[in-house]
Amino acid sequence: MLQNWEWLTFLHWKYDPAAIQGMLPPGLTVDTFDGSAWIGLVPFVITELRVPKTPCIPWLSKFAETNVRTYVRGPDGEPGVWFFTLEAARLPAVSAARASFGLPYHWARMRVKPGVTRVIYSSRRYFSATHCNLRVSIGDPIPTGDLAQFFTARFRLYAQRFNRLVFADIEHEPWPLQTAQIADLDENLLAACGLRVEGAPLAHYARIVHTRVGRPALAR
Repeated sequence: MLQNWEWLTFLHWKYDPAAIQGMLPPGLTVDTFDGSAWIGLVPFVITELRVPKTPCIPWLSKFAETNVRTYVRGPDGEPGVWFFTLEAARLPAVSAARASFGLPYHWARMRVKPGVTRVIYSSRRYFSATHCNLRVSIGDPIPTGDLAQFFTARFRLYAQRFNRLVFADIEHEPWPLQTAQIADLDENLLAACGLRVEGAPLAHYARIVHTRVGRPALAR
């Protein structure tokens, strides 16, 4: 699939590696930076979703998403991302991602209001009180340091489908990161995933990357 990821904010908290390892399926090992695991909360907008050489489908090709993630290594040592949940605003996309990749998508009522100096995200899962509301002030472009590289240079996603570990490779250009400051954060999405975080997260913002997501394959 081809898609763009736009108006994206990364929020990251340090986390105990042993606690994360206990939440991963067999075959995955928690990845750490300076001895710490990390939990990410990442809201953004998917645009121009399509299969190569096909046009975008109006309405279905653009929607908001928020994911809760951590960083892992697969059986072959390849770094990647493990998702605890992915909230998305299009039910067909939720159903397709669950069926094809085994990803833990949930249907949610979502809105993203982007601006030059700020972006506002809101999400509430259907038939649930699970929500995430975030307002972020956007700052200047910044170089990608080692920690930001650890968060963002991830070109594989892992999932569990029919109790078997699968992966899909991802291609995109380096993230054009900017500084970000949290103006307001109200969420219980992390708690719904069984995660308890403390303190203010690290925040980064990126305007857009152009992405290709490969077919799922069995991890060996």
